[in-house]
Amino acid sequence: MASLLFRLGQFSARRRWLVIIAWLVILGASAVTFTAFSGAVSSAFSIPGTQTDKVQAELKEKFPAAQGGTGTIVFATDDGTEFSDQQREEVGAFLSDLSDIPEVKGTVDGFDTQQELDLQRQQIDDGRAQLEAARAQIAPGQAAQQEELDRQAAELEQAAALLELSEDARFVSESGSAAIGTVTFTKNTDEVPEETKTTIADRAEHAAIDGVHVYVSDNLAQSSPSLIGPGEIAGILVAAIVLFLILRTLLGITLPLLSAFLGVGVASLAALSFSGIVEFTTFTPILGMMLGLAVGIDYSLFIINRHRTQLKRGMGLIQSIGLANGTSGNAVVFAGATVIIALLALNVTGIPLLGLMGTVGAVAVVVAIAIATSFTPALLSIVGFRILSRSERGTIGHPATQGVPHTPMPTWRAITTVIVGVIALGVMAIPASQMRLGLPTGSAEAPDSTQYLAYSTISDEFGAGQNGPLLVVANLPEPITDDEVTSSSVEIGQALSRHSDVAAVLPVGTSADRDIIAFQVTPRSGPDSPATERLVTDLREQTITTGDGDATLGVAGNASANIDITQKIATVLPIYLAVVIGLSLLILILAFRSVLVPIIATVGFVLSLLATLGSLTAIYQFGWLGELFGVHNPGPIISFLPIILIGILFGLAMDYQLFLVTGMHEAHARGASARVAVQRGVHAGRAVVIAAAAIMISVFAGFIFSDTSTVRLIGFGLSFGVLLDAFVVRMLLIPAVMHLLGERAWWFPKWLDRLTPNVDMEGRALESHVEHHVRSRASQERLTYTKA
Repeated sequence: MASLLFRLGQFSARRRWLVIIAWLVILGASAVTFTAFSGAVSSAFSIPGTQTDKVQAELKEKFPAAQGGTGTIVFATDDGTEFSDQQREEVGAFLSDLSDIPEVKGTVDGFDTQQELDLQRQQIDDGRAQLEAARAQIAPGQAAQQEELDRQAAELEQAAALLELSEDARFVSESGSAAIGTVTFTKNTDEVPEETKTTIADRAEHAAIDGVHVYVSDNLAQSSPSLIGPGEIAGILVAAIVLFLILRTLLGITLPLLSAFLGVGVASLAALSFSGIVEFTTFTPILGMMLGLAVGIDYSLFIINRHRTQLKRGMGLIQSIGLANGTSGNAVVFAGATVIIALLALNVTGIPLLGLMGTVGAVAVVVAIAIATSFTPALLSIVGFRILSRSERGTIGHPATQGVPHTPMPTWRAITTVIVGVIALGVMAIPASQMRLGLPTGSAEAPDSTQYLAYSTISDEFGAGQNGPLLVVANLPEPITDDEVTSSSVEIGQALSRHSDVAAVLPVGTSADRDIIAFQVTPRSGPDSPATERLVTDLREQTITTGDGDATLGVAGNASANIDITQKIATVLPIYLAVVIGLSLLILILAFRSVLVPIIATVGFVLSLLATLGSLTAIYQFGWLGELFGVHNPGPIISFLPIILIGILFGLAMDYQLFLVTGMHEAHARGASARVAVQRGVHAGRAVVIAAAAIMISVFAGFIFSDTSTVRLIGFGLSFGVLLDAFVVRMLLIPAVMHLLGERAWWFPKWLDRLTPNVDMEGRALESHVEHHVRSRASQERLTYTKA
C-alpha cells in the first residue's frame, strides 16, 4: 500500500493539472446527477417491521378512506382573549385556502369540530329530556310504546357513553383563546413533498389574521436544516486558525480547506443524487458534511505536515510529495478504514435510517481519503516550496531540531495519570445510567420557532398529550354486526379510558368487515414522557374481554415508535459492537503487530464513550449548563444517537490511536526501549494530533447551535467525544498505560506473527528505499563530477 501511494503521490505531483481537472469534472458530474435525480428528504423516523409499523400497515389496509397523513396548525390570539366572530371567519378562510396546495386533501377547522361536539352533547341532553316527557305521556298498559322508549333510551345512553369518552377532548380551548386546525394529505405525512410543507409554513407565517398568531407543528415545519450557519462558519474559522498555528502560512491554511470542501461537495452531491430512490432523512446530509469536513481537513493536514518536515530536511519537492503520500498517506488509509468499517457496520443493525446514515458518512470518508492522497499532492506540487514560510525556506537543509526524549516518564506520573483519568471519566459517565431515549418533538426546538410555539400553546391550552395522541386498534376475536358496533366501541373505549394516564378516547371508526375498531387516545402526558411510554406498554399488554372473546390492542404514534426504536437498537447493538470492534481490532493488530495495544485502545474508547453519553444526559436531559448550550427544555436523548456516536467516535478514536502509537511503534522498532519509545512517539506526534483533534472538535462544535435539535445533539456528542478521547484517553491515558506495560505492550505470539502479513504501517521500508535511492543518486553525481 505504501509503494502504491508513493507512486500515486508522485503521479499527482507531476500531472497536477490533470488530477485537479479530473476532480473538478467529478464534482461537476456529481452536481449534474444531483440536479437530475435528487428527490425530497424526509423528517420521519420509522423502522420497518416494528409493532408501530404493523399497526400503521393494518390501518392502511382496513381503513383505505382514511389514508393520508395530517399536520397540525395552531391559532392563538395575541392577547389571550376569546376569538371574535371576525377572527373565526378568517381562520376558517385561511384553512379553506390551503386546499389548493398540491397533496393537500382537505382541512378541518377546530371551531367547526368543537361546535359539532358541543352540538352532539346538547342533542344527548335534549334527547333525554324528550324521552322523559314521552314517558310521562304514556298511559298505563301501553307496553309496546314503553318498550320502544326503553329501546331508544338504551341507544341514547350508548351514544352518550361513547361521547362521554371524549369529554376532555377539545379543539378550541376552554378560554376560547386557542384553536387547533388540521391539514389532511393525500399521502402519509413523511411522504408529502417538502415543497408542500414549506408552502403551508410560509402561508402560516404570513397569515394576515389581525390579532391572531398562526403556528405550524413540527411535522409541518421540519425541513432540511441549513448546511452552513453562523455556528458552522465559526467552527471552520477556528479550524483555519489552528491550521495557521501549525503550518504558519496562508497557503497552509488554504490547501486542507480546499481539499475538505471539494470532498464535501463531491460526497454530498453524489449521495443526494440517490435521494429520489432512497428515503433520506433531513439530517443525513448534515452528518456526511460533518465527517467530510473534519476528516478531510485532518487527512490532508497529516500529509502536508510530513511533506513540510521532509522539505526542511532538504528533500526534493516531487520526491517529498511521494514519500509523504506513501508514509502519512498510508496511515491515513488505515485510519480511514477504521472509520469506514464503523460506519458501514451500521447496516448490520437492519435499521434503514441508521444504515443510510452510515453509508453516506462512509462515502464522505472514502472521498476524503481519495482527495487527500491525490488532490492534495497535486496542490502541493503547484504551491512548491511556498508551503514553507519564508523563514523556514531560509533554513532548508538545516532544520531546527528539538531534543528527542531519551528517558521515560516517571512511573509515579503514569500511575497518577491512569488513576485520575479513569476516575474523572467514570464520574462524568454516571448520568448515563439514567439516560432516557426518545424521538424529537417540538419542545426541543428553539423557543422562537413555530414548532416550539405550536407545541407549547397546545400543552398550555389543551394538555401535553394533545401533542402526541396515540392511535389504538382493537382486533376483535370475530367480526361484529352493524347493531353491535356502538356497544362494542363503548365497551372497548371505556376499558381504554380506565388507564390513569388517558385523558380522552375518540372513536375513529370500524373497518369494513367490522373486525377492527380504531380509537384515538389522548394521553395526559406529553409524547416523550415516561408516563406515556408506560401507557403504551400497558395498552399493548392489555386484552379486553368482550362477549365473543378477548380483543387484543395495537398502538401507533410517537411514543410507541420511540419504544420500538429503543428496543430494536438494544437488540442489534451487541451484533453491531461485535462487528465493529472485531474488524477494527483486526486492523490494529495488522498495523501494530501487538495484541495488547488494540485491547487498551478499545478499553480507552469505552471510557470516553461512557463519559460522553453521561455528559449528553447531564446537559440535554437534566438541563445542567443548559443556558450555555441553548437547552431551554431538557428532554430525552434522541433514540438512535448513542449507536451513531459509537460508530463514528470509535472510528475517529482509532484514527488518533494509529497516528500517535505509530510513532511509538516506529521508535521501538528502531531500537528504543518500550518506555522511551512511548515518550518519543508522543513527542513526534503530539503537535499534529492535537491540531487534528482541535480541527475536528471545532468543526463538530459548529453544529451545536444549529437550528435543528437533532443536529445540535449530534454536534455536541461528536465534538465532546473527540475532545475526551483525543486529549484525555489518547494523549494521557494510553501513553501512561503503555509505559506501565513496558515491553509487554508489544507482545505478539510467534505463531500469530508468522500468520500476520507485514503492512509496514509507518512506511519504513519505503522510506529506507527512497533515502537509499537519494544517497545513491547523490554519490553517482559526485562520482561523475570527480571524473569530469
